[in-house]
Amino acid sequence: MKTVIDRQRLRRRANAAHAASLGGLAVLLGAVVLSMARPAWATPAAVLMVLGFAISSVGIYSANRWVRKPRPEDTVALALKGLGDPHRIYHYLLPADHVLLTPGAVVVIETVNLEGRFTYRGGRWKQQMPLGRALRFFVEETFGNPTGRAQAEAERLRAALQALLPAGAAPVPVVPIVVFVHPNAEVTADSPPIPVCQPAQLRKRLPGNLPKLAQARFEQVRAALDEMAGAASLGGGRA
Repeated sequence: MKTVIDRQRLRRRANAAHAASLGGLAVLLGAVVLSMARPAWATPAAVLMVLGFAISSVGIYSANRWVRKPRPEDTVALALKGLGDPHRIYHYLLPADHVLLTPGAVVVIETVNLEGRFTYRGGRWKQQMPLGRALRFFVEETFGNPTGRAQAEAERLRAALQALLPAGAAPVPVVPIVVFVHPNAEVTADSPPIPVCQPAQLRKRLPGNLPKLAQARFEQVRAALDEMAGAASLGGGRA
């Protein structure tokens, strides 16, 4: 399986997260020192405290998104290990974060990297989070509606892909899947609109009942995804 990922972009985001976290803490410390050294400057010190807290919160949120391990793309890669050619996966380069090209379809993989207990029933998601995560609520990604996000991302990718294919070409199947990648996530989904699973079940949830695309058609789709991703200038690898 060919992996296409912009690791330089990931490193930049990780470095920015570290800088924001440390910078925010530095501003907070400076505000405390200022309030102690110059009591008359209490108002500017309070403003700095608020600013420092905001910057550090953004930094911690970004670190949880771009630094914390295991990384979603690594978990997905491990789950898909053994898939051979012509499978091709793109990370953080397309309208969806993780997109897998299979012989018969394009698969949008929406990852949820949160711990806790998650339930889908009656068309609605509910989450029961442990105390530790509740304390980190404002510095972690929001849960929301992952199946809705996956479906919306699939629609955006389908439209973008169709615009790059030859005029009049039949639509390519774009299939959304939600994967809870956190090792401490517990998921129960009753009749979800799209497949929902954890990494161990991901390969079984890939669309295997679709006919293979004709070779020429497959190459058109691959070229279109590469064009969207700017893959010619990126480093890739095999998994």
